[in-house]
Amino acid sequence: MKSYFLSFSLLFVAFFSFAAGVDPITKNISVASSNVVWKGFKVTGSHEGNIKFKSGSLTFNGDVLTGGDLVVDMNSMDCTDLTGGGKGKLEGHLKSDDFFGTAAHPTASIKFTKVVSRGLPGEYKITANITIKKTTKEIKFNATVKDGAGTAAIKIDRTDFDVKYGSGSFFDSLGDKTIYDEFDLNVAIKY
Repeated sequence: MKSYFLSFSLLFVAFFSFAAGVDPITKNISVASSNVVWKGFKVTGSHEGNIKFKSGSLTFNGDVLTGGDLVVDMNSMDCTDLTGGGKGKLEGHLKSDDFFGTAAHPTASIKFTKVVSRGLPGEYKITANITIKKTTKEIKFNATVKDGAGTAAIKIDRTDFDVKYGSGSFFDSLGDKTIYDEFDLNVAIKY
């Protein structure tokens, strides 16, 4: 009977020790060292630039990523492949109501809803809600997060967020003025 009681007690302690796990740790990202590079495509080429973070944090259980909440400053959006008047014109147009309406929608966010290991340390498949212009959609992407840094490549369909300017999906006869619906976000964070 003592052996049974001792075994049960050890099993009880082990179960609750495992169930309790490690307390989650939240690490703020370095907004000064983190960045998003955007790239949009049109029939005649592409444009790209940067968007800075306003805030963000990642949640870990030990070394394992379990969550994240990132906010970007849409008014920080710039264009890096143009100079002079062309640069200013494109940046102003992207911030206008034709595109992201940054006066009314100064931030966009990504909130992780599910994080699953891809089998290698620091490699994850992330399901998240992204909010742009008050519209929230679920996205999935792969990310690498380890050793104080994280990277992810995300593809977004801008028309899901009511950004339809120049879209061949909504307007006919645009010809070489057509802007493709999908754009790329390459996220690089430090924490």
